[in-house]
Amino acid sequence: MKKALTLALTLVLGSAAVLAGCGEDNNSSAPSSAASGAATTAATASPQVSTAPKAEPFTVSLRHIQIGEAQKFRKAILDDVVKKTQQDVPGLTLQLDGVEDQVNRFTKLPAEMAAGNPPKIFDLFGGAGDALKYAKAGRLLDLTPILKELGIDGKFINLNQFTLDGKVYGLPIGGNTEGFFYNKPLFEQNGIKVPATWEELESAAAKLKEKGITPFAMGSKGAWVPNMLLNTLIGRYAGPDAIEGFAAGKKAWNAPEVVAAFSKYEEWVKKGYFTKGELGMEYPEMLNQFLTGKGAMMFDGSWRSSVFKDQAQAGDLTNKVGYFSMPAVPGGMGDQTFVNGNYANGYGFSSNLKPNELTAVKAFIKNMYNDEMQLRGLLEDGVLPSMKLSADALGKVQDPLVKQVMDIVNKAGGAFSHFDSTIQSEVYKETETQIQKLISGGATAKQVADKLDQVQKQANSK
Repeated sequence: MKKALTLALTLVLGSAAVLAGCGEDNNSSAPSSAASGAATTAATASPQVSTAPKAEPFTVSLRHIQIGEAQKFRKAILDDVVKKTQQDVPGLTLQLDGVEDQVNRFTKLPAEMAAGNPPKIFDLFGGAGDALKYAKAGRLLDLTPILKELGIDGKFINLNQFTLDGKVYGLPIGGNTEGFFYNKPLFEQNGIKVPATWEELESAAAKLKEKGITPFAMGSKGAWVPNMLLNTLIGRYAGPDAIEGFAAGKKAWNAPEVVAAFSKYEEWVKKGYFTKGELGMEYPEMLNQFLTGKGAMMFDGSWRSSVFKDQAQAGDLTNKVGYFSMPAVPGGMGDQTFVNGNYANGYGFSSNLKPNELTAVKAFIKNMYNDEMQLRGLLEDGVLPSMKLSADALGKVQDPLVKQVMDIVNKAGGAFSHFDSTIQSEVYKETETQIQKLISGGATAKQVADKLDQVQKQANSK
């Protein structure tokens, strides 16, 4: 999935030039006379220094979501990009504003977009409910000519979720896939092999449960977390095309094959396969459950891989975690080798920019979206590149877990998106409400599916 990248443009920026000037050669001397007799003294003229005008200071706001220990590698990359960009643009200060992901996406950014005053550079999610909606409203900068100017048009793997009417309005910082991380020592101690079939996955879950070990660590206070697993279940039972089909009106949420996915989730809840009290647990607590051996498996994004090589975070589980994709579902529709794959999270830029702010944005894009930073994201943080990297660059990957993830992606028949990047905002919010109802026992699989189909039809009719 990766590639050689060369940037065709070098930004030409002003710098201070010092011009030395003098009235005469510093090594020459001029005679002078005095009443007492002839004497010679060396006369040296003082140099005249001329300095180009200093650049006028200006500030550009930058909203990011790289906060917390688990995001420290990505934050380090961002910090380096910020430093380089400030060096490239005289007078520039990038003012960083770190905000939690869900708060930025569902609270702050929508309000700022409605008011017409978003940050100049900001974390942006692709798809109908975010980037494309803001693009239609005229809030996002058209990046199409900038990508051409910088020589990186055609370098991205997938810009579909940021493209409207042939114009690009955002850039994914990387890609990801979602699957099961598993605790190797726990599997070995309990005689469990890595599940390659659906029967083996459910057999492993049942065996772990019998031994008092939670099969799947889960933190569902943030409903987007269980939605990751649900999304892939839908992709398996209803086929890869189902995800795009909801908003397109080609797939009903209450179609039997989609209800089957909800039913399987409901079944696993009733069997106690998930963390007890999951509705009160945040995403970081799910990771803690997994790292402390209280959960043998964890369905999460490939971005998590960097945690497991970091002693400070992984502790005794450092370099002892494996990864596998959700196995094929018996009777499932479509190509069962497809994986959940997203290129939906990255950066967007305000359409309201002054000339110097536009210069800063171009420099930021140049410094963030290049071979070096894409490779760093992969090596340091396990983030799959969003741009094409060369074979030489990919050959530098040594982390066995990252190699496992990439091998699964490379062998997949394709990738389907997460429904939160394809369905409308109001529908996605309803999926969060309904998955939590399903987990709490407040609604059955069929009731959840019927409600979602109702909300989807209302959204599609607008």
